[in-house]
Amino acid sequence: MSDIKILWADDEIDLLKPQLFFLEKKGYQVIQVTNGYDAIDALNDHNDIECVFLDESMPGISGLETLEKIREKNKTIPIVMITKNEAEDLMEQAIGSQINDYLIKPVNPNQILLSLKRIIDNRRLISEKTASDYQQEFRKISMAIQGGLEREEWNELYKKIVEWELKMDRSDNESLKGILDMQKKEANQSFGKYLAKNYHEWIQKSTGPVFSHQLLKEYLFPKLSDDVPNVMVLFDNLRYDQWKIIEPIILEGFRIQEEKVFYSILPSATQYSRNAIFAGMSPRDIQKQFPDKWLNDNEQGGKNQHEGFFLEKQIDRLVKRTIKWEYIKIRNNNDARSMQDNALNFINNELTVIVYNFIDMLSHARTEMEMLKELAADEKAYRSLTRSWFINSPIWATLQILAEKKIKLFITTDHGTIRVNQPSRVIADRETSTNLRYKVGKNLRYESNDVLEIKDPHAIGLPMPNISSRFIFAKEDSFFLYPNNYAHYNRVYTDTFQHGGISLEEIICPFVELNSK
Repeated sequence: MSDIKILWADDEIDLLKPQLFFLEKKGYQVIQVTNGYDAIDALNDHNDIECVFLDESMPGISGLETLEKIREKNKTIPIVMITKNEAEDLMEQAIGSQINDYLIKPVNPNQILLSLKRIIDNRRLISEKTASDYQQEFRKISMAIQGGLEREEWNELYKKIVEWELKMDRSDNESLKGILDMQKKEANQSFGKYLAKNYHEWIQKSTGPVFSHQLLKEYLFPKLSDDVPNVMVLFDNLRYDQWKIIEPIILEGFRIQEEKVFYSILPSATQYSRNAIFAGMSPRDIQKQFPDKWLNDNEQGGKNQHEGFFLEKQIDRLVKRTIKWEYIKIRNNNDARSMQDNALNFINNELTVIVYNFIDMLSHARTEMEMLKELAADEKAYRSLTRSWFINSPIWATLQILAEKKIKLFITTDHGTIRVNQPSRVIADRETSTNLRYKVGKNLRYESNDVLEIKDPHAIGLPMPNISSRFIFAKEDSFFLYPNNYAHYNRVYTDTFQHGGISLEEIICPFVELNSK
């Protein structure tokens, strides 16, 4: 307990000697100041202060003003407001400024100790409870992975792993996080084998999960209603865990009606999965029916330039009535501001589809920028960065505007990403695609344990740039590297988020239906 340091700011600090003595006897170190300015200076001078007790009524700047200045610099330090005033508006201001607790004067030592226990010991208690619960769950998850799972069981297992990841985010138990990471790796090994065994039949006979090209037909169009406007937001590259991290924010304005998952087709990459979503066709059929709208990997040009056209054709084909719809693609800040400014116009459409590209840009920027790599060093930090972005994003501002109206909201993605760590050598000719998680080319040599090879792309609905083209897909957390400059590119791409291959994170995607409150 002796390493816990507290800051107490009160202009009547001399009258609090009994309380301060009590805390010191309990092992707490208390820094004492008499005004807000000194409180701010103390926080600047001591970066190991773990909690602040702040008197509301002090000379100079008030407790609330001090609170605001502290929060400008430190969003997370626990703050307990102490006041003589129980006025409702004062409490609302304090709570709105993110205090962790408040006490009414006169405070007795036991009240203070209880507040500290709730705030400081809360993380320890959560960590201990998480450790205890996970130890009980660990064996069940391992037995499930080893026992062989069917599709719905894989979906539930992946959700369970994500649930534990989010719990571990609130825990400081690094050893448990390591065990969970190993368990997820084991799950991805088994899932890769399961997908490889079943993928051909699923695609050829439509006996498997809902895939990208079936998504709108199966999940969206049957839910369209002309009674309320329908808005679908597709976040490029949104993993299931990233959905769960922004879910509590969205629930401020919406209620979940149903949460489902679908499987991204292979390659789990934007060019293939998202075109398939909007066309309602496999990439092979898109190329066959709209040859001027499809570009292969080795051809120059934008690969997702015709989504609005594809969506129009699919609506004409599958929706058995005339509807007013709009397709919006957000590529930059100007697009985002325009979307927010025009949000109320969406209620005049029966269907508005918004493609939001930020998550994909974030993953690519993280690969290319060392500073961003440090900010999102692992999955926990990546989730946190996603949450911070979303709270301050134009899309959340837009959804808040729409939440004031009666609408139906659908949130989904096209594929996820996986953090890669295992380089896998590939030898290929110059016509081979450059992607790190899949390759399409004629003469491919590779490490077979890391790969699912598709010798007949047409059999799984993929186009063939050449008559002898083959696809290979990376499994687990591997990524493809050529022998040239191997060490350099290994350093560049190890520990980056990539997509296009086979993993739980890339393949199993959320589709969520919500109503405004």
